[in-house]
Amino acid sequence: MASEISPRAEVSPKAKIGNNCKIFPFVYIEDDVVIGDNCIIFPFVSILNGTRMGNNNKVHQGAVLAALPQDFNFRGEKSELVIGNYNIIRENVVINRATHRGGQTVIGDYNFLMEGVHISHDTKVANHCVFGYGTKIAGDCQVDSGVIFSTSVIANAKTRVGEGAMVQAGTTFSKDVPPFIVAGGKPVEYQGPNKTMMTAKGIDEKVQKHISNAYRLVFNGQNSVFDAVLQIKDQVPDSPEIQTITRFIDSTKLGIVGKNF
Repeated sequence: MASEISPRAEVSPKAKIGNNCKIFPFVYIEDDVVIGDNCIIFPFVSILNGTRMGNNNKVHQGAVLAALPQDFNFRGEKSELVIGNYNIIRENVVINRATHRGGQTVIGDYNFLMEGVHISHDTKVANHCVFGYGTKIAGDCQVDSGVIFSTSVIANAKTRVGEGAMVQAGTTFSKDVPPFIVAGGKPVEYQGPNKTMMTAKGIDEKVQKHISNAYRLVFNGQNSVFDAVLQIKDQVPDSPEIQTITRFIDSTKLGIVGKNF
């Protein structure tokens, strides 16, 4: 089915628009843009060069996709913003494309970006994540699947957030947030395991207890993060979730929230 494009929208003839899309008045779409099937683009959205969008996405009023990177290293190189399928991008969201030639900012599938969210250059977002009102994600960050950011969260550059984590409202963090935890406060601290997300994900109650025990080893006492990982491997029954935790902590470069050593 042909797409419905308002005559009052400014859509480059070079842009590639899929089937059964609806593009409202006052939308602006540049040349080097690809939009998949069944997408809805509401009024006053700007979709700029380098955007690669999949199917069944909704982009609401005032959003700007593939905005130029706000990075002093950017010299005008050709880069991309890659958006998957079934994402909801609400009003006034800004997502930057990558800084360097050939680079990508990536938004996966089934993500919900609420009003005023900003995703900066080269950040990689997986699937089924929620970004609360006014949340700001700096450049070169990594957000794994099933992460929830509450209102007005600020993630500083190059931080990572592990699978199934939740970051509470108003939190600013400069270290990595491990999988399956709740983090929040000022300064940011470990608030406990994210039982709600683990249950929703179908993680067995016994495994949830193992995850809780693993994080007691990490956050309680005077263990270094390195020693805590060794203790987890030695003392906590193995599972894919425990392996996810140890791999994440082992690979941290910035350290993890709530730990100074």
